[in-house]
Amino acid sequence: MLDILVTLLLILGLVFFLGGSIGILRYPDFYSRLHPAGKLDSLGLLLTMSAMALYTVGQWNLGAVLAAVKIMLIVVFVFITSPTATHAIVDAGVRAGMRPWTRSKEGSEHDLAA
Repeated sequence: MLDILVTLLLILGLVFFLGGSIGILRYPDFYSRLHPAGKLDSLGLLLTMSAMALYTVGQWNLGAVLAAVKIMLIVVFVFITSPTATHAIVDAGVRAGMRPWTRSKEGSEHDLAA
């Protein structure tokens, strides 16, 4: 039963990583690409690391429990630092004068505002 849960969490985490990676490639500008990057970092990591912690704790000894606690502390650390880093990157882009993407007036062509 535990193996099924671990496998399910790993697959869901990889789906979020894949979706976020596709979003990074498909979105048109710097600012909109940061959104899927933050999402895949947070939720994808939560699901995959939770699967690793459950798999590790399946042995039920002190070393395994401590390893699972360390894995979950990594998840907490990423949850704190990832949104902060994303905000800092966006702030640096604004200060550097990067403008957000806008749609051109000639229809469906995509331009970056200069």
